[in-house]
Amino acid sequence: MSFPAAAKRSLGDAQLRRNLGKATTAIRAKRAGVVAELDDWEALRDAGAAIKARAMATLPEQLERLEASVTRAGGVVHWARDGAEANAIVAGITRDHGAREVIKVKSLATDEIGLNEALAARGIAAIETDLAELIVQLGHDEPSHILVPAIHRNRAEIAALFERTIAAGQRLGLEPASIAEAARRHLRDKFLSVGVAVSGANFGVAETGSVCVVESEGNGRMCTTLPRVLITLMGLEKVLPEWRDLEVMLQLLPRSSTAERMNPYTSIWTGVRAGDGPQEFHLVLLDGGRTDVLADAIGRQALHCIRCSACLNVCPVYSRVGGHAYESVYPGPIGAILTPQLRGLDSAPTLPWASSLCGACYEVCPVKIDIPTVLVHLRGRVVREARSRWSPERLAMDALARVFGSRAAYERAQRLARAGNGPLGSLPGPLSGWTAMRELPDVPEQSFRDWWAARDAGATA
Repeated sequence: MSFPAAAKRSLGDAQLRRNLGKATTAIRAKRAGVVAELDDWEALRDAGAAIKARAMATLPEQLERLEASVTRAGGVVHWARDGAEANAIVAGITRDHGAREVIKVKSLATDEIGLNEALAARGIAAIETDLAELIVQLGHDEPSHILVPAIHRNRAEIAALFERTIAAGQRLGLEPASIAEAARRHLRDKFLSVGVAVSGANFGVAETGSVCVVESEGNGRMCTTLPRVLITLMGLEKVLPEWRDLEVMLQLLPRSSTAERMNPYTSIWTGVRAGDGPQEFHLVLLDGGRTDVLADAIGRQALHCIRCSACLNVCPVYSRVGGHAYESVYPGPIGAILTPQLRGLDSAPTLPWASSLCGACYEVCPVKIDIPTVLVHLRGRVVREARSRWSPERLAMDALARVFGSRAAYERAQRLARAGNGPLGSLPGPLSGWTAMRELPDVPEQSFRDWWAARDAGATA
């Protein structure tokens, strides 16, 4: 489904719009407050942008450093060209340990490649432990926000869902503590009994081989410390060159995402250590189209994203249509530039138009991704590369280009336009969208060139 069609469907859901409006307004206001506390916020943004730019400019080197550091610390590194390879690697490790279940930390990368579905097809159940991801999983739903996947659901809807599933026969009421307790009871046995965990990664440090996950509920800490085997799926772009780079990123990320000064749970691990935490660690490095994105000198900015979701919360488009309209695990402005590049422009050709170009996303981006510029760039690429040469739009624009490229043709078009002066009614077929909300002004009886020529003629006489 194209973005316009999906957005139209979402706009018809009044409850969805209320839920989104309330949530994004609250997060936006809280973020502004904690950012205002820092006198050097803009300097931190500059530092974050420089760190990501360096990482992307030296990506092969940093990934090789990361592999060497992880291996030296006792971990195992796997390389996956695409989602299918990554899914097969994770499933193979799980099967090798005789496990039929895995517990999962919230991970956009695993959602991107459909890991849960791929494991289920192999007889392995993936259990989401993040509260919002659990809500989405139990409701057979799709995530609609980078940070809060269930942002489109309110507490009454969530309580009703839990009463149908993990808390069957109970009356939970509408108190958040009661609803969360139902999830806590459901997950506690899983934390203590499942031997394999799967996580994503916010950052991987090439210098030390360390992997960092930040979260707010403690479920991630349970998953990265209790199971015997830990598998981390990490997109290539998550690598940071140096340990000290975390000093910057761990100031930028929590303020921009959860509007907190620091994350309640920041888990960092390096390889394995006897008697302490998982005794087997696997790092799966996912390409999944990222090297193709890197090849685009302008579009590669999308790889700088640290998944904070600040751009979603300020976007006037996202706040009205929600994440499902983007039909991607990466919704909002960042999804409008990342998804088409990861999937291929021909697979999501309408997403670069899913933004107002107001610039609010750039103003809040902690690593200064110039999303409006990338959007315009991708629109041009779609027109040049992905749109059919025989589409009505392409034919119309080619015709206009020929008219505007010739003075004689342009002046003939002006004369013809004057002959058809009068209010513009409804155009037929696909052109009706143009006249549904506007009228073209009358063409002046005399063009500027005609007026100038008549003036010169009068002066000569």
